[in-house]
Amino acid sequence: MNLSDVPVDELVAEVSRRMHCLDKPEKRVIMVGPPGSGKGTQSPRLRKEHCLCHLATGDMLRAAVAAKTPLGMEAKQAMDSGGLVSDDIVIGLIQENIKKPECRTGFILDGFPRTVKQAEKLDEMLSHSGNKVDKVLDFAVPDATLVERITGRWIHAASGRSYHEKFAPPKVPGKDDITGEPLMQRKDDNAETLKKRLEAYHRDTVPVLQHYKDKVAHIVADKSADEVASQIQQAVQQ
Repeated sequence: MNLSDVPVDELVAEVSRRMHCLDKPEKRVIMVGPPGSGKGTQSPRLRKEHCLCHLATGDMLRAAVAAKTPLGMEAKQAMDSGGLVSDDIVIGLIQENIKKPECRTGFILDGFPRTVKQAEKLDEMLSHSGNKVDKVLDFAVPDATLVERITGRWIHAASGRSYHEKFAPPKVPGKDDITGEPLMQRKDDNAETLKKRLEAYHRDTVPVLQHYKDKVAHIVADKSADEVASQIQQAVQQ
């Protein structure tokens, strides 16, 4: 990259960010929680405050497929055939991503591991470079609250902006605040689908908390975003 092509304000912002991150201790954090528990709301705050990279499995898969990397092509082949992407591919993607400069001080894993087997494979991969998971954040929200959160959620498809008919309604019902375009609900944002996802979460993912029992911080996640962020900040600094 030719730095002369980069606007001065962007260069200054990047230098400032790097100076801010110099004294940040390394942190490797896993976010565990059911759908609608607020992980997506809190991860940008945590990423910015602690200079961590945010690794979401869906984002990593899409990026690898788009870039046509070897792992991306393996993942695409699995998805095109109607199968699931293997744990080894996901672990490989995580291993590739944590080598990037933005992950120098650590990472936030969102959406993985979802089973104890995946957690064991993650631990093994990290151990090869002398690293380990430092903290596991358990986003605890009653199932009944999640149903209300999920079924009332609306999104602006083009931008990803999210609204809630009760907790964060748009200025005009059914319309995006910025563009005025119609909002939509994800096909999975219904009570029946959520019930199945919660059953899978309690069956497969909750045992991951026991696997990391000495590193778990329980977050009461049915509070305001600021209250949840305060709990997370305290937990990560311990």
